[in-house]
Amino acid sequence: MKKHPAAFFPQDLVYVHEAEEATGIPRSVIRQWASRGKINKFPGDGRATGKGHSYRTMYALPEIRELAKSYRAAPQRKPSRP
Repeated sequence: MKKHPAAFFPQDLVYVHEAEEATGIPRSVIRQWASRGKINKFPGDGRATGKGHSYRTMYALPEIRELAKSYRAAPQRKPSRP
């Protein structure tokens, strides 16, 4: 599923918060997919967020949309207390 960066249009590369807004997939899941090699990640341009941080990684939105079709949120377990 991994593609060469030249296979994407510039508008296909987005930051994690933009991908979350576009697909509804949580940021943590997108980052997990990238660390597991399911999607590509690319170096960002380092533009400022206005909150003292800069974006460093971009993701391919078409790949995220493809995986989002089969994504099902796992229910969270209640913490057990004895």
